[in-house]
Amino acid sequence: MPTPTITPVLVAHLVAEGELMPVYVHVIDHPDGRVLVDTGMTELHPAGADLDPRLVPLSEQADFDLAGIDLVVNTHLHFDHCGGNHLFAGKPVYVQRRELDDARSLEDYTIRAWVEAPGVQYVPVDGEHELLPGVRLVPAPGHTAGSQVVVVETGGRPAVIGGDMAVWFGELDEPRDEGQRLVRAMEPELVWLSHTDEPWRPPA
Repeated sequence: MPTPTITPVLVAHLVAEGELMPVYVHVIDHPDGRVLVDTGMTELHPAGADLDPRLVPLSEQADFDLAGIDLVVNTHLHFDHCGGNHLFAGKPVYVQRRELDDARSLEDYTIRAWVEAPGVQYVPVDGEHELLPGVRLVPAPGHTAGSQVVVVETGGRPAVIGGDMAVWFGELDEPRDEGQRLVRAMEPELVWLSHTDEPWRPPA
C-alpha cells in the first residue's frame, strides 16, 4: 500500500509578542482518503484582533481542492484551528468529546460561532481512534484538556501532526506536560506543529 504523505499548508500569520507566527494546517494523502488536520481561519473577528491575523484562507488558495477533502480532524477547537470548519459542512469532523464539550461550555475558550458554524458535523471521539489504516487519533492533554494528535504510520517511525501540543521546539526537546511526554515516548521520526515552518525532529 502506498505510504501516506503529509503536506503543510500555510493559512495565516499571527503576531505574538511582536513576532510573526505562522499558522499551518496539514493534509494527509492516504490511499483511502484525504484528511485535513485543522482548518485555520477564514475571517477576522474581534476576539482575535490582538493577534493581528494576516489570513490566507483555504477557500482563497487556488491550488487547494476543498471538495477533495474526505475527513477533517480538529486537534483542538481554539479559533485559529477551527475557523475554516464551515468550509467542510457535511464532512465528518473528528474531535475529542472533552474538547467539544469544553468549547461549547467554557467562556473565553474559543469563538463559539465558528465551532457551531452551520452544517458542521462533529464526530466526538473518546480516547484513541483509528481514522484510516495507519492513521490514529491519540489524546494528548496539555495545551487543552481535550487536545489530540494524529499519528501517521509511514513505514518506519511514525510521523505526528501535533497541533499546539507544542508551540515551539523547546517544548518537545524538554517535554513538560502529558501530551508532550506521550508524543516523545512514541519516538516519532518527526512532529509537525501548527506554528512552526519546519517539523521538529528528535535530537541525533
